[in-house]
Amino acid sequence: MTGWIAVAGLGPGAEAQITPEVSETLAQATDIIGYIPYVARVAERPGLTLHATDNRVELERAAHALALAAEGKRVVIVSSGDPGVFAMASALFEALENGPSHWRALDIRILPGITAMLAAAAKAGAPLGHDFCAINLSDNLKPWALIERRLRLAAQADFAMAFYNPRSKARPGGFPRTLAILREECGEDRLILFARAISTPEESLRIVSLGEATADMADMRTMVIVGSSRTRLIERPGQPILYTPRSAA
Repeated sequence: MTGWIAVAGLGPGAEAQITPEVSETLAQATDIIGYIPYVARVAERPGLTLHATDNRVELERAAHALALAAEGKRVVIVSSGDPGVFAMASALFEALENGPSHWRALDIRILPGITAMLAAAAKAGAPLGHDFCAINLSDNLKPWALIERRLRLAAQADFAMAFYNPRSKARPGGFPRTLAILREECGEDRLILFARAISTPEESLRIVSLGEATADMADMRTMVIVGSSRTRLIERPGQPILYTPRSAA
């Protein structure tokens, strides 16, 4: 049996937001590897082995997947959202680059998914309708000084900004500092979206100004999007619409 390895994005949560390409690949797999909550989203079936592992073992997980594929297994590494956005695609290639040379001959596929950033933006309207950037606020793999520099430069360039991993129990101080930096660079009137658990039954959206924002509005299931100076709010019955015009003129 010829093995292969795919890194698949399961989208933000809803079954309907898993692409047909990913669903077809999951159906062909002999082994599923990933972080515990993501593996739990894959249904068990005969002939399929699930390998669920804890967080922060990305390189070990990637090496395990490569080794299984080299043995002839059809392996899918599952990520939430898109595997190329702060997820497992980069970890796989890091393990590939530093692993045995025969791994480089493997059939490797990266299957895109709907990112939490884009799912959150779509629910709110179109806050990423003009130039934007995405920043991972976790300092597990980079120093806080680099995060702060990128925050300040992105704000000074007037990008809309999407923040992944804003606040966790292990990192309670980073997001309050982020809000303070944004108020300093953008002022208190800038609009900010807190989109939690998008496309799941626990979904919630909250749009406030930076002056009203507090750190406890975000957790690890929250995507935070800060508008540019041109981002607008359209009030209407029910959920308002947050959007950024396409033109900066």
